[in-house]
Amino acid sequence: MIKITFVITILKNENMEALYKIKSNELDIPWIESVQKLFKNKSLIIKVSTEMDDTDYLTLYPANEKHLLDNMAAEPVIRFTGDEFREYVNKNMK
Repeated sequence: MIKITFVITILKNENMEALYKIKSNELDIPWIESVQKLFKNKSLIIKVSTEMDDTDYLTLYPANEKHLLDNMAAEPVIRFTGDEFREYVNKNMK
């Protein structure tokens, strides 16, 4: 069974947007027909893009990226040698 995720937004000017999340191998005639039925003879703009990974999405805007980097820099830093790390893991995984 094909699972398609989509969001429909009706804008103030009565235009409608739909965002579909679908795998390329799931594009088929019934999907195209459903889009045609939903938008009934309207002009469409179809944009195809790949899914962003979380890091790309979170750093899309410079303010978000700065916030993330600042928070990472504020985290405490612990340095271990290999032996100290093994000791730490053994001690804390009991």
